[in-house]
Amino acid sequence: MTTLLGHRPLAQEAAALRSGADDPVDAVRRTCDRIDAVDPQVRAFVPEDGRRTRLLEAARELAAAGPPDPAGRPALYGVPVGIKDIVRVDGLPTRAGSALPPEVLAGAQAVVVDRLRAAGALVAGKTVTAEFAVTAPGPTRNPHNPAHTPGGSSSGSAAAVAAGMVPLAIGTQTVGSMIRPAAFCGVVGFKPTYGRIPLDGVIPNALSFDTLGWYATDVAGVALAASVLLDGWRRGGGGPGRPEPEPDPRPGRASRPVLGVPVGPYLERAGEEALRAFKEQRGLLGAAGYEVREVPVMDDFDAVVEQLFTMNRYEVARAHADWFARFGDRYREQTTAAIRQGQAIGDAAYEAARTRRAAFRAELAAVSAGAGIDLWLAPAATGPAPADLTTTGTSIMCLPWSNAGLPSLSLPAGRAADGLPLGLQLIAAEGADEALLDAATGIERVLNGADGEEASRR
Repeated sequence: MTTLLGHRPLAQEAAALRSGADDPVDAVRRTCDRIDAVDPQVRAFVPEDGRRTRLLEAARELAAAGPPDPAGRPALYGVPVGIKDIVRVDGLPTRAGSALPPEVLAGAQAVVVDRLRAAGALVAGKTVTAEFAVTAPGPTRNPHNPAHTPGGSSSGSAAAVAAGMVPLAIGTQTVGSMIRPAAFCGVVGFKPTYGRIPLDGVIPNALSFDTLGWYATDVAGVALAASVLLDGWRRGGGGPGRPEPEPDPRPGRASRPVLGVPVGPYLERAGEEALRAFKEQRGLLGAAGYEVREVPVMDDFDAVVEQLFTMNRYEVARAHADWFARFGDRYREQTTAAIRQGQAIGDAAYEAARTRRAAFRAELAAVSAGAGIDLWLAPAATGPAPADLTTTGTSIMCLPWSNAGLPSLSLPAGRAADGLPLGLQLIAAEGADEALLDAATGIERVLNGADGEEASRR
């Protein structure tokens, strides 16, 4: 299936709309045409009667009310955005991929949607999620091969961007729900530091981990969205959507972060194909002038996995206590199993797991500092997207970083033997989201071959 058509990359799309070179009404028509053409196969969007009429009306209102001077237009003026269907949007029902009555799940619009609309974005529609962002997959297919999963739980958002239906889409990650779909679908996925975007208006999965994130086709688009969505955005100083130009990321032109490879039981969870690609990616980065250090870490990885899922399942059960008591027969098997597991976990076990997580976070930060690591580097998934639509794949390669609340990003990084995308995961220190995005710009260039000629001359 042809992908990455129908929209320019987000930064280009937004710049054209702000400048007046493009028009929000035309952008909406392109979006709806692309959804009509592609989504019957991909099934990334929740079906919506009257989508085109609603969006055209919103675009005309935006154009009529917007500043006539392009310099006064907000960062995402006229940009169509997909919104994961656990994020509440005024005027659209929230179903969370479930069979529960939408009115039960209704509530005030999410803060992240408030910020998008204040930045001039138009909501193209709700994107498919695994039921309640747990593990029961929705109907979305991988745009690169519809027999393969797009990942989860932010499946619809990743696939909508990969298939060129929208240049930006919002998702969430509890364990691996942003990074894994980005890798499977061949787009850039970004999960900020835990807590840097309010979760108001988002149906919870596990509140100690839930984090809003987003997808675009390149790092520049992810960074543009970050400038209007993150609390306390610091990079650039040019105001929302207008950060200062990036320093030249080519070898010899700017300082480069030291990259750490987390060797040990964690990395051994990746499959053969992912590890082979990861070795090649390390080689490319080393040839381009990056220092890559192997750092032994997480010898007790099985205990880390157990600790996270103790907390996760406990919190899932508490988040659904009322709804499950009333509508338990409408929940799917996988979600029911997660809730039942959580109901069996007592308060003492949960508190013990919280204590262990705090120790894990401190230990990980100490190891990183002691080794002089600026960014961790790891496969974004255990391999390419499985040919299995009954699963969303495993989140294991994202698990420790989500457990620590760290910002992470997946870059498209080559192809598997079957032609499906692979992803490279970058992880920064807590709160270092801006530094992560800066570094990802240079690493993206290397992976895309933009630095190859200059590196060969060094």
